[in-house]
Amino acid sequence: MLIDTHTHIYADAFDEDRGEAIARAIAAGVSHLILPAIDSKTTAIMHEVKRNYPEYVSLMMGLHPTHVGLNVEEELAHVKEQLDAHSFVAVGEIGMDLYWDKTYQRQQQDAFARQIDWALAADLPIVIHCRDAFTPVFDVLEGFNDPRLRGVFHCFTGTKADAQRALDLNFYLGIGGVITFKNGKIDQFLADFPIEKMLLETDSPYLAPTPYRGKRNESAYLSIIAKKMAELFGTTTAEVARITSKNAQQLFDLS
Repeated sequence: MLIDTHTHIYADAFDEDRGEAIARAIAAGVSHLILPAIDSKTTAIMHEVKRNYPEYVSLMMGLHPTHVGLNVEEELAHVKEQLDAHSFVAVGEIGMDLYWDKTYQRQQQDAFARQIDWALAADLPIVIHCRDAFTPVFDVLEGFNDPRLRGVFHCFTGTKADAQRALDLNFYLGIGGVITFKNGKIDQFLADFPIEKMLLETDSPYLAPTPYRGKRNESAYLSIIAKKMAELFGTTTAEVARITSKNAQQLFDLS
C-alpha cells in the first residue's frame, strides 16, 4: 500500500468531487493521506476532511511561507492555538519560498524558526517547503543543532549536494511528480541515495506527474511516481511502496 505524504485534498479544486477523488486513491492502493496546512483560511476544511475520513486522513499544522505577510503574527498565533488544541502528525508545511517574492524574506525565516521551536516542544517532525531558498533554509536548520529535529523536504527539487545536506541533517526527501518530468533533474542522481530516506507524495492538486502534467493532480496518481521510483532504483513498485510507506509510518508515527 502507498502513503501520500503531502496532498491538498481539501483545496477548492476538489470541491466538486472530493469524495470521488478519495475513492480513486483508495482503489489505486493509496492507504493513507497526510494533509499539510497553508494558513488559517484552510483550517476548517482540513478538519472537516479529517472528520469525514478519520482513519484515512492525518493532518499537519503550520504557516506556508508564501502566506507570510503583514498579518504574520496573527497567523502564527493561529498555528500555535491549533497545535495546543488538536493532535497533528507534523508541523507543516513551513519553510521559505523566494521564487515568487522576496519582500518578506526576513519574516519567512523568523516564522520558520519559531515553528521549528514549536515542533521540537511537541516532539513533532517538520515538513519543509523550500523553493529557491536552500541556503537560508539550511542556515536555519543548522542553527538549531538539535538531534530531535527531523522531517522531510517536501517536493524536493534541489541539487545532489542539497540532497546530501538534507540527509546529513536527518531529513527525508519528499518525491513527487517532478521525478517524471524530462527537465526535473532529480532523476539523474536520486538512486545514489538510499530509498530508506525517501517519502512519496503528490502535492495534489499541483505538479501532476507525466502523462497528466498540466492537469489537476490527485492522490490516485501516486502509483505513477512509485513506478518511476522503481525504474530508477532497479526494483519493483511493490518494494518501493513497502519501503516508502514504512518510512512515512516511522516519521509521522502513524499507527
